[in-house]
Amino acid sequence: MTAERESVDSASLRRIIERNQVWARMAAKYGVENPVPPWKTSLDGMCDALDRAACDVDVPNFKERRDEEDELSATTYAELPYPESQLVALAHSLLARGVISEADLQQRMASIRARLEA
Repeated sequence: MTAERESVDSASLRRIIERNQVWARMAAKYGVENPVPPWKTSLDGMCDALDRAACDVDVPNFKERRDEEDELSATTYAELPYPESQLVALAHSLLARGVISEADLQQRMASIRARLEA
């Protein structure tokens, strides 16, 4: 991973880490017994779609995505458990590559939060 990709400064990603809303803790808080977060299937689908993407945008291929995920999960997001580290590493990579913007990420997170709180 290049230094440029490593140096993503995202308020959204920092808030995710600071809030410590990892699935194991949230599931226990709300009495959910399923060990797999409800968003994991969507994350897997997104990764599959990215792996097959054929466009002009700087979308990482399978190897790049996995290498970046492994590196970020072992360093920048080491304090997060799996699959949260996978989710945040993917967002980091997409931000770094310009596939999504910080504003896009904030908007999507706000819409998800609104659905959860409805």
